[in-house]
Amino acid sequence: MKLAVIGGGSTYTPELVSGIGLRADRLAVDEVVLVDPDRDRLAVLGRFCARLLRALDRPVTLRWTDDLDDGLDGADGVLLQLRVGGQAARQRDECWPPEYGCLGQETTGVGGLAKAMRTVPVVLDIAERARHRSAPGAWIIDFTNPVGIVTRALLDAGHRAVGLCNVAIGMRYALADILAVGPDRIALDHVGLNHLTWVRAVRVDGRDRLPELLADHAERIGRQLGLPPRLLHDTGTIPSSYLRYFYRHDEEVARGRSGPTRAEEVARVERDLLAAYADPARDRVPDLLGARGGAHYSEAAMALLDSLVRDVGDVQVANVRNAGTFDFLPDEAVIEVPAEVGAGGVRPLRPAPPAPLLRGLIAHVSAYEELALDAALHGGRDRVRAALLAHPLVGRYDLAGKLTDRLLAENASYLNR
Repeated sequence: MKLAVIGGGSTYTPELVSGIGLRADRLAVDEVVLVDPDRDRLAVLGRFCARLLRALDRPVTLRWTDDLDDGLDGADGVLLQLRVGGQAARQRDECWPPEYGCLGQETTGVGGLAKAMRTVPVVLDIAERARHRSAPGAWIIDFTNPVGIVTRALLDAGHRAVGLCNVAIGMRYALADILAVGPDRIALDHVGLNHLTWVRAVRVDGRDRLPELLADHAERIGRQLGLPPRLLHDTGTIPSSYLRYFYRHDEEVARGRSGPTRAEEVARVERDLLAAYADPARDRVPDLLGARGGAHYSEAAMALLDSLVRDVGDVQVANVRNAGTFDFLPDEAVIEVPAEVGAGGVRPLRPAPPAPLLRGLIAHVSAYEELALDAALHGGRDRVRAALLAHPLVGRYDLAGKLTDRLLAENASYLNR
């Protein structure tokens, strides 16, 4: 099996390649191609990943190229992990919205819309080329943010695609640590949209231990998530850390104005990581990668690919069509829920309907995502303003207009319309 990693110059790539190497026999992976337009960065990542595979003593051929068609030719799986505009574009997304009293963040609010508009056309172009060049039945696994919007774009265009995020697996590991059990023993009732999810049950060997976690560990969990512990009790859930951008919006905006941006922090970590990767004596993933974010990405991606290829039929959290799962959303919406994964595809399970407190925000943001995709596909000031007006973190007409003009100006070199 050949895997193409689009965005192979990402600092995440070594963890992914290490995961591929560890599962190469089971997955029958014999070739991995890293694709990236940044030749210098790609060369550093490629050489380091080749050393990783040699250290693991795995018979996997690893190549790297800036030729997208070469990477896609005959690929059985295409993994998308690209960032259009790089960290520089992310930095702009995070810096200017606070001037208007709004959140600057890479996946939600104004910054998330800017990223979606830059990203969707590029991803669809890659996917269309994959349609003609990849092996019949090849899967596209999208890890590119905003995952929900990008995955819907792929599915709407008829591609064989599934979206993936590391939030659920990261939560599983964090709760396993608190409960002192193996993460494989934990199953989460995890519902919502990408980066807008709540855990409603934490089943260990079939028994729900969420009440115990809320009673005994809410302070610790809330601190880790950046959320008030009382909120966990009030909702009866463990929200994703991304919910802090909604539940603590003003505090997050103030923090964005006063401190270094996440883009600045990531850029610093990436510089150090690239220096570590360039060391010819290094053949192990450095611990520093944990500071980059995306923990357990490799495990989530390989588990998903394994189930798709080998028809495992297990349950994993993925971004999939709603398809009647929640009756308050259109069937075409993309949700993030536990799903059964096998050779026939990814089928969402039927979780209990979300409570009104959750349901209202899910519906609101899902409507925004529909409008955001329309803006990303077709452009135009009116579409951009409509998406921002629909977003619960904007929702004011005059403000939406000002943000639209600034967003279009900041991204003029990427948006040719």
